[in-house]
Amino acid sequence: MRTLIYSCCLAFAITFVAMPYVIGLARRRGLIDHPEDRSSHTQATPSLGGIPIFFATVLPAMIFAPGNEFVHLPYVFLALFLVFILGALDDMRTLSARVKLPGQLLVAAVLVLGADVRLESMYGLLGFKAHFPYLVSVGISMFTVLVIMNAFNLIDGINGLAAGLGCLINICLGCWFYLNDLPVLGLLALSLAGALLAFLRYNVTPARIFMGDTGSLLIGTLTAMLTIRFIDLCAGGYPMAGSFCFNNPVAIAVALLIVPLFDTLRVFITRMLRGKSPFEADRRHIHHLLIDCGLSHMTATSILMLVTMSFISMAFVLDPYWGLHRLLALEIGLALGLTYVLHRTVYSEKARRQRARKRKILRKSN
Repeated sequence: MRTLIYSCCLAFAITFVAMPYVIGLARRRGLIDHPEDRSSHTQATPSLGGIPIFFATVLPAMIFAPGNEFVHLPYVFLALFLVFILGALDDMRTLSARVKLPGQLLVAAVLVLGADVRLESMYGLLGFKAHFPYLVSVGISMFTVLVIMNAFNLIDGINGLAAGLGCLINICLGCWFYLNDLPVLGLLALSLAGALLAFLRYNVTPARIFMGDTGSLLIGTLTAMLTIRFIDLCAGGYPMAGSFCFNNPVAIAVALLIVPLFDTLRVFITRMLRGKSPFEADRRHIHHLLIDCGLSHMTATSILMLVTMSFISMAFVLDPYWGLHRLLALEIGLALGLTYVLHRTVYSEKARRQRARKRKILRKSN
């Protein structure tokens, strides 16, 4: 346990100390994120916060990880290095989707084929428990990595959200790995959590720096790897005694990732239903809707953090008593219901503002 605490504290210290220097470097080099039409920010802000997060996550794991515990660890480091390079290039040059997607596929391939991070079956979903053929397992696992990686990239739109959710999710995963005597995976999760906790000091309103794609893609990649390992190990009954295993690891994973996963899938589906490209940017993300309701960045982030904690608590409590499909139906149903209420609130707020503007114009004309 002490090793995990040391790694978390070291990651926190590296990020906390390095971030002011990165802010100064970004300003001197003009590496600034300027507000756009769909942006929720109004001031130009440095966007290289992912660089300290990367080093603060990797260095403690390299220092404290016992080499014989996870033989595939070098491939994990390689995947994180590749996504770091991809994200840094995008932050500095704004890469097109045609360039980013092959890079993300390479990262997913290194994790799945090199580190053998794979979903090996449906784990009871839709009644299927048989193991996948190897190539099917590889394809589904790579797709899962890509979805989670980009989900965190897409929710990084307001202050504190991606870092806060990434910190919360990885604390949960890190504690589970520790309780099941998997120190290397716990080290990775808690090192990332420590780095993100320090980053929040500089990302809360008024934000002094953004993490950029370097940070959000790193969070998504490592969280995807840890989530897949959690599902596969937990469903396989690790440890054999099963003291700290869940009956429905897939439902637990969905509860952990409910905000980035549900928001990404919802936005992609609604865009396609409107005849638009799923990759066309708009202001339909959940955090945009909360901002459009008149909430501040930190209030919106706090609400989504509380929603995530509520889903996690609900899944933990109901896991021993409910089956997989019943629990998933509850999670998805609640997510749909809450989103519907949010949409109605946004429409009502916009209508109220329009009425107020019309009354103002009428008073001036009279």
